[in-house]
Amino acid sequence: MIEPIRKKHDLPAMAACAIVDGRLRHSGAVGVRKHGDPAAVTVEDRFHLGSCTKAMTGVLAAQLIEQGKLTWDARLPDLLPDVHDIHADLRAVTVDHLLAHRSGLAPKLHPRPSSLAAMVEARRSPAASRRERAAFVARILRDKPESEPGSAYAYCNAGFIVLGAIVEKLTDTPWEELMRKRIFGPLRMRTGGFGAMGEADKLGQPWQHRLQDGKHIAIRPGPFSDNPPELGPAGTAHCSIGDWARFLTAVLVGEGSGGRLLKPATWKRLHAPQFGGSYAGGWIITARDWGGRVLTHAGSNTMSFCVAWLAPDRRFGVAVMTNQGGDVAAKACDEAAAALIGRYGRKAV
Repeated sequence: MIEPIRKKHDLPAMAACAIVDGRLRHSGAVGVRKHGDPAAVTVEDRFHLGSCTKAMTGVLAAQLIEQGKLTWDARLPDLLPDVHDIHADLRAVTVDHLLAHRSGLAPKLHPRPSSLAAMVEARRSPAASRRERAAFVARILRDKPESEPGSAYAYCNAGFIVLGAIVEKLTDTPWEELMRKRIFGPLRMRTGGFGAMGEADKLGQPWQHRLQDGKHIAIRPGPFSDNPPELGPAGTAHCSIGDWARFLTAVLVGEGSGGRLLKPATWKRLHAPQFGGSYAGGWIITARDWGGRVLTHAGSNTMSFCVAWLAPDRRFGVAVMTNQGGDVAAKACDEAAAALIGRYGRKAV
């Protein structure tokens, strides 16, 4: 099903899955790891999740809430006591605000490494990544926000970076290690990792791509082939389509039966918009004829793209990934998702 769509849009590779009745029923991967190279992708190959990482960071926060280490309405000064000069207008920001992109932090805020050496070290060491993240959070919390907390929706990576710093502070553990211990491990996501997939000196995983003047530019894995590591909680995870399906299945069935990550009531609270909007816990909450209430999100670091659509009440969902960024990739993934919904959605109970 997805090969004609990949060819139509001239993507290097594409992977997709369909989850029916709460179980992965179909998955596939087509194309090549690098445009112009014959090395074919497999269903075990890793693709970048971009902002779809946010839903995982939301789960980490919710786990701490279940454990009594955090609350939905906990405020920044109590959660980050080492940051002594939080701006007065940000002192009312809560966990709920961060999960809903309602903190008032500016969408344009983006981490900048203090040096190339620091960036390289942060990619190698979760502890170094945590230090860089803490420094970024301390800097941005000093400034006046763009809006009053809770008053306006503004999609903002910085809010989830702050949330990542909070879970790191409460556990004294780098976000990357928490992801491996609390999400990748329990769900057996063996391909879960961070940053660009693969290595620079061999083609063992898909390389990411950009389009430039209609030509595919393959991005060699390295220090500059993803966002800085401190952005991690907002969007640096990667994994195979099958492993992403493991996480998406946990989300799908969680509200009904819980599972390995959270209790049913916590899943429901995490996915409930608190401020009259449509965003909650790393998901856009909307409705579709084929699924009723649905959760959706797309992710991109400008060199890769992915999208997921989940209908918890029907225990049905689809997801698509590609190793190319940009508008063409987004259009292709949306087309593939629609085709999968059309084919398998009617089989969902």
